Amino acid sequence: MKRVLVASGLLMLLTVSAFAGKEERDYAAGTMNPAVAKAEAAYKSSCGCPLKITIDDKTIKSKDDMSSARYIAESVTEGAPGYCTDAASKKAVCQMKTLVIGKAKEATFSFKGGTGTATTDGQSNTTWDMMTRELDK
Repeated sequence: MKRVLVASGLLMLLTVSAFAGKEERDYAAGTMNPAVAKAEAAYKSSCGCPLKITIDDKTIKSKDDMSSARYIAESVTEGAPGYCTDAASKKAVCQMKTLVIGKAKEATFSFKGGTGTATTDGQSNTTWDMMTRELDK
C-alpha cells in the first residue's frame, strides 16, 4: 500500500509541476511580457509595420525558458532601429507579420507565410541577425 501512495504522490507531483507557478507567472507579467511589448513597439516605430509576437506556451514554461524568450524579444528591440534604415530593409522585414518564440532542440529562425519562428535551446537564442539573414533572402 505504501508503494501505491508513493507512486500516486509522485504522479501528482509531476502533474502539478507541469503548470506554471507563481514565480513563472510573476516573471511573465513583470519581465517577459513587457519585453515583448517593447519589441513590438520598436519594430513598428523603426520598420513602419506591425509585428505580433507570441510566446509558444507549450514549449516556454519555466522561468529560464521565459528568460530566453525575453532575450529574443530584446534582440528585436535592439536590432530593428539599426536595420530598418532604408526602404529595401523595411520591405524585407515587413514580410514578417507574426513572430512566434518557442523552445526547440537548437536555436533557429524559420520564416513561412508571414510568420517567423524563433527558438531557443535553453542556452543559445535566435538573434536579430539570424532573423534578418532569413528575411533578406
